[in-house]
Amino acid sequence: MSTRADAITQRLNRQTRSRRARFTARGDVPFGGDLRVRSYRLGNGLDVHLLVDPAAPVVSYQSWYRVGSRHEKKGKTGLAHFFEHLMFKETKNHQAGDFDRLFEAAGGETNAATWTDWTYYYDNVPARELELAVHLEADRMQNLVLRAPAVASEKEVVVSERRYRVEDDIEGKANEVLYSRAFAKHPYHWPTIGWMEDIEGYTVKDCRAFYGTYYAPNNATVVVAGDLDEHDTLGLIREHYGKMSAARIPKERRVVEPPQRRERRVTLRQPTDTEKLSIGWRGPAWGDREYVVLTVLNEVLTGGRSSRFFRALVSEGEVATTMHASPAPFAHPGLFEFWADARPGQTAKGLLAIVDREIAEVKAHGITPVELEKAHNRLELGFLSTMETASGKAEQLGFVATVVDDVSIVFDRLEAFRSVTREEVQAFARKLFKASQRTVLFVLPQDTQVAAS
Repeated sequence: MSTRADAITQRLNRQTRSRRARFTARGDVPFGGDLRVRSYRLGNGLDVHLLVDPAAPVVSYQSWYRVGSRHEKKGKTGLAHFFEHLMFKETKNHQAGDFDRLFEAAGGETNAATWTDWTYYYDNVPARELELAVHLEADRMQNLVLRAPAVASEKEVVVSERRYRVEDDIEGKANEVLYSRAFAKHPYHWPTIGWMEDIEGYTVKDCRAFYGTYYAPNNATVVVAGDLDEHDTLGLIREHYGKMSAARIPKERRVVEPPQRRERRVTLRQPTDTEKLSIGWRGPAWGDREYVVLTVLNEVLTGGRSSRFFRALVSEGEVATTMHASPAPFAHPGLFEFWADARPGQTAKGLLAIVDREIAEVKAHGITPVELEKAHNRLELGFLSTMETASGKAEQLGFVATVVDDVSIVFDRLEAFRSVTREEVQAFARKLFKASQRTVLFVLPQDTQVAAS
């Protein structure tokens, strides 16, 4: 344990008798070559990770809540995303609109995001404005005002957002259908934005119950990265969060998705001129070693213009206009998702045949040393690019703290990419790419009916 962290907590704790406001030093780990992350916990359960980085006079202040769409219940889907909107509304201390106005006046920026496993809010501000971020984030964690007019107004916003991003967006609709067919029991089955009928049915009571349950210090992680003073930052956090009480967070009932024993095929008819193909193979959780191997495999297959799928489908095969793929970075096992748009006159089934041909080649003969080196280099460049800003560093820390509860592994992932071998990639490709483990979605022109097989 860091002597400095212990000294800071002892000094701060001498200033309060409240157990809620007393800090415990919980870790001190390297972050890259020269920086260190120091971790603390308030007595009320709030986790705090500080990364001092004086490279620029800015600070990224991020609040990560351990609640996403997987924590919702049937009939109330989308509430986590709905709160991403509500949290910018009125509090007991600030009128609606104050949050954005105050940050803009301070020369900062603020936004939020929600997904399956988390919701987070970020504030990027000049270092001198750190107290503003601490004050406003603590205020809306504790003092959000939830009244019928605000809830009704934001429901209209989210309904419109769903129409735009899902109902009227072919790829958005296809992705929703893919997950709803690939998962039968796990809450990854429903979309993060929620089903339309659930959104329209939200009540003030629903919102107050959700807020009181999940928006609490013991369900949150605060990450602060940038040009900051550790003692002063912890003092501000204690001042603004130290009086909050912990909430009773319900124990999550882990739903294990039943094994998929045969291929699932779905036809989705949409107002499109060309056919499209979407595939979801059952994939590993983000924290698994297999996820690292899959990330390398994905680079070989889809990473850049020289990748196998791009050449076979787009540049040389000339049967598709675009294609992309990614492993879902979920806390629980998710999907390895693939998407391609066919050129006019080409079919989704034709694209699938080419994908299967390329997969068979990898399974039979593996990948080349050049492909592996290129994948390592691209992943390293992508990883280091995310670390160029205080916001990028804070986001990496908040993500791993929330998904795997271990901030020490941020740079371990980079080393893990480098350690993946050709033999490991081939063995995993043989395990992953089984027809019985995938859901195939053909998006065809004309009407909007869905038929499953």
